[in-house]
Amino acid sequence: MDNTQTSGVVSLESLYNEKIEPHLVELKGQRGKFQQEIFRMVLSVLALVVFILLFNQSGSGLFLVPVIGVIALIIVFGIRANQKMKLYRTAFKEKVVARIVKTINPEWLYHADGMISESVYRTSDIFRRSYDKYRGDDLVRGTLDKTDFECSELHTQYREVTTDSKGRTRTRWVTIFKGLFFHADFNKEFHGRTYVSPDFAERFLGRIGRKFQKISGPAPLVVLENVEFEKEFVVHATDQIEARYILTPTIMEAMLNIRKNYNCNVHFSFIGSRVYCALSIRKNLFEPKLFGSIVDLHEIENMYHLFRVNEVIIHELNLNTRIWTKD
Repeated sequence: MDNTQTSGVVSLESLYNEKIEPHLVELKGQRGKFQQEIFRMVLSVLALVVFILLFNQSGSGLFLVPVIGVIALIIVFGIRANQKMKLYRTAFKEKVVARIVKTINPEWLYHADGMISESVYRTSDIFRRSYDKYRGDDLVRGTLDKTDFECSELHTQYREVTTDSKGRTRTRWVTIFKGLFFHADFNKEFHGRTYVSPDFAERFLGRIGRKFQKISGPAPLVVLENVEFEKEFVVHATDQIEARYILTPTIMEAMLNIRKNYNCNVHFSFIGSRVYCALSIRKNLFEPKLFGSIVDLHEIENMYHLFRVNEVIIHELNLNTRIWTKD
């Protein structure tokens, strides 16, 4: 049975007015406690800095005492503020984010601190750069009709260390992927691997970019006849025939729709018996705000739209049609 609900404004207004707004007072209270800890920490540190400056002018030998006091206060208030922030974040996820997910489909499972496993990320082979940090949250797992899926926010990074002419080292963290990562059953056992990626090279370099595509990528280049699709995506596959079998005109049109609907770079891969999809979105998606309104109807609509990517991909790619059977 399809539990997909209508994405009309009325249902979202009802969700906001009946299930979220009544809890905003409680959330504001929890956020207020966090803000108070920050305010106390700042005031205390400023007072001790002034005290240190006065000690320094007087030439007292007890200069280290207030310095140690500043460090101790920062540690104590930092721990307390972190605890308050965790409580506020947990409440926000339970009272806002989880309710949005359940509005889309009450049978989906939501785990605020869950994420797509590293093994799934690696199996997708979409981002082949080795990573040093792997983080994520807001895992949604479920089934739409016959198709099982998982989706979560992910952020992978690698550490880059450089040394300047004076021998000083500098470390920076470089993002490999940040956004929503999705995978679902395709109901076909693929013999090869097919990759669909944003076409940066041809978009900016034209014919030279096409030549670059042939020598780069995880597999040989596949040239398709859909002109609009070729402008947005580049396809590589270990099996040219299978790639064309997968990328039907309907599937290519669906990928273009997903690219347009979410207005971000989108990667796909078809490996094993699953389809993988990564939507690159640089901002944090489902986190509580520290200042201003906690959440409004417009933000509820944005979250709702992002979580619906699960059913959008499944429906757009016709994964429930089951036109194939697994070998």
